Amino acid sequence: MTYIVNDNCILCKYTDCVEVCPVDCFYEGENMLVIHPDECIDCGVCEPECPADAIRPDTEPDMVKWVEFNRKYAEMWPVIFTKKDALEGADDMDGKPGKIDLFSDKAGPGG
Repeated sequence: MTYIVNDNCILCKYTDCVEVCPVDCFYEGENMLVIHPDECIDCGVCEPECPADAIRPDTEPDMVKWVEFNRKYAEMWPVIFTKKDALEGADDMDGKPGKIDLFSDKAGPGG
C-alpha cells in the first residue's frame, strides 16, 4: 500500500502533510502536491493532516490512475519538506468538484 494525493489538493495545496512526513516523499507543483509512491513508507501520518482530504490510500477504488499521476509528477517536481502557507483562496476551492481541469503541470519551488 502507498498513499497518493488526488485532485482535491489542486488550488488548495495545504502543506500540513509535508511537516509530518518522516521520509520527505512529497513533491511540489505550482498548484498541488504529490507523493512519490515508491518513496512512501505507508505510515499514514500525512492522511489526517490534510484539511482537504486529498491524501488517500491506494487501496481505495479507482486509485491506479492517481498512483501513476503521483509518480509522474514526483519525478518532475522538487521535493517539499517545509510547511508553507496554502494558496490564496484555498478555503474557497476546498471540496470543489472538477478541479483536475485546473491542474498545472508546472513545478513549484520546493524546499
